[in-house]
Amino acid sequence: MLWIKAFHVIFMVTWFAGLFYLPRLFVYHAMCSDQPGIDRFKIMERKLFYGIMTPGGVLTIIFGMWLWLDYGFSGAWLHAKLTLVVVLIAYHLYCLKLLNDFKHDRNTRSHIFYRWFNEFPVLLMIAIIILVTVKPI
Repeated sequence: MLWIKAFHVIFMVTWFAGLFYLPRLFVYHAMCSDQPGIDRFKIMERKLFYGIMTPGGVLTIIFGMWLWLDYGFSGAWLHAKLTLVVVLIAYHLYCLKLLNDFKHDRNTRSHIFYRWFNEFPVLLMIAIIILVTVKPI
C-alpha cells in the first residue's frame, strides 16, 4: 500500500508542477507580440496540458481513490480535502478553456490577470497538504 501512496504523491507533484507552470506560460503568452513566439507558446502550453498536467491529474485521482478504497479513510478532513480536489479539477478544466482561447487567438485577458490566476493552485496545495497531514477537522 505504501507504493500506492508513493505513486499518488508522485503524480500529485507532477499535476501541481503543470498547474503552477501553465498559468506562467499564459503570462508570457499574453505579453508576447511576435508570431514565432506566439506559436511557440501554443506548442508549449498544449504539450504541458496534455502531456504532463492531465495525465498527472488523472493518475493522482486514480491512486487517491485506490488509497481511499483500501484504507477506508473518513472524517471531516477528507470531505474538506475532496472538496478542494473538486475545486482543483475545476481549475484544471478552466485552464483548458484558457488554453483553447489562446490556441484560437481569442485571449482577452492581460498578463496581470494570469499572474494572479497563477497563485490560486498554491493556496489549494497548502490547504490540501495541511488537511492530509495535520487533519485539523
